[in-house]
Amino acid sequence: MSSPTRAVALRPRSTAALVLVSLAGLLAFGWPLFATAGSRLGHSADAPLFFALLLPLLMAVVLFEISEGGLDVKAVAMLGVLSAVGAALRPLGAGTAGLETVFFLLVLGGRVFGPGFGFVLGSTTLFASALITGGVGPWLPYQMLGAAWVGLGAGLLPRVPPRWELLLLAAYGAVSGLLYGVALNFSFWPFTTGLSGDLSFVAGATPWENLRRFGVFSLATSAWWDLGRALTNVVLIAVTGRAVLGTLRRASRRAAFDAEAGFDEQAGSHEQAGSDEQVAARPTLQE
Repeated sequence: MSSPTRAVALRPRSTAALVLVSLAGLLAFGWPLFATAGSRLGHSADAPLFFALLLPLLMAVVLFEISEGGLDVKAVAMLGVLSAVGAALRPLGAGTAGLETVFFLLVLGGRVFGPGFGFVLGSTTLFASALITGGVGPWLPYQMLGAAWVGLGAGLLPRVPPRWELLLLAAYGAVSGLLYGVALNFSFWPFTTGLSGDLSFVAGATPWENLRRFGVFSLATSAWWDLGRALTNVVLIAVTGRAVLGTLRRASRRAAFDAEAGFDEQAGSHEQAGSDEQVAARPTLQE
């Protein structure tokens, strides 16, 4: 059983910031369940735009707190490599029929390098891929936060014997793929036009009633896409997981993220003694 690596240290302040942005994210996704009939949120299309502006600011605070003493050069280099690979992989699926080819890498990266690394990796990968594919819009902050949660959750998974690890990661990939789709549906469902009957959002209805309507909406409009994403995660983790995990763990050992820098006084004294002997052995110039 491999011991966990913490490529990105989560200190108390960065942990508090991460919890704060997660709570704000839950509000950004789930506010339709609590909107009253007379509230402006219930009848305005400004809510997604408001949260789309708020979430990047909160995530910037989290990234700043994480980078403040918890993100060294080696972790930045690893983030750059994996974010670039993920951004290059995503257009191969582009969400067609639910084929998302990037989330398995977030799961494996978060598993090897820890929850803090997984959170940052999810957000930077989705941001980089949006720049490459031209997918920048009000939906991007929701996608970034959803992917960040996927990487964070992978880093928080319990340790299991090696023979069960791929099964655990594949199961998590399936569940996280479904939940990611559900969360993204919540971000636009209240303002989807042309809906009627049980598919539409009703401001002021009880949370359970709107949840029922949302369930009908999801089954009717995106169930196959979400199942496709979940299945893609399972297949890619099962096929590539062992090799990718081995590669990432070798890179982690070479980078020695968990090692603490120190000075060996005994070695230092030997080096100093050797230096003094070399100076004494040098020939002196005679005038």
